[in-house]
Amino acid sequence: MARRLDYSARYPLHTTREVYDALTSRDYWEARVEEMRKYSPNHVASFQVDDSGIELVLEHILPRTELPEMAQTVIRKDMVITRKESYSAFGDGEVTGKYEAAIPAGPGSLTGTMRLFATDTGATLRTSSEAKVYLPMIGPRLEQLMLVNLVDLFRAEAEFTERWLGETYPS
Repeated sequence: MARRLDYSARYPLHTTREVYDALTSRDYWEARVEEMRKYSPNHVASFQVDDSGIELVLEHILPRTELPEMAQTVIRKDMVITRKESYSAFGDGEVTGKYEAAIPAGPGSLTGTMRLFATDTGATLRTSSEAKVYLPMIGPRLEQLMLVNLVDLFRAEAEFTERWLGETYPS
């Protein structure tokens, strides 16, 4: 059975247009990846912006030695996570998107949707995620572990984005 999680990154004092403009900037993604290197090696594998929206691929590498012991019993080498994200074109102040994170020969999946929308105080990017692990007995524990770590990742990315927006669009 899959586990689900919603996470909302709030950007007070910033418009949905400003947040979307950051998402369309290669400089934003490169700076964000650089910031996330504090936690694990990663890079932007591909990035494309056109009239239909944004498509990007990020690769994260988690050394096996840093994985929880429970995960090390299943994963025998460094974990390479390929994260594909896509966002619609900006329209009517709202943007939708989706993501998937894949691990070669991994025992499960991590997918989600994103929605960028205006609020009374600024903009919110809400991510709804679903983790599935296809291993009897330890599957539910690994799903929960994935989602807990995902919240930490989303929080760090949101904090970076807030700083980026503050530097790019000072009040």
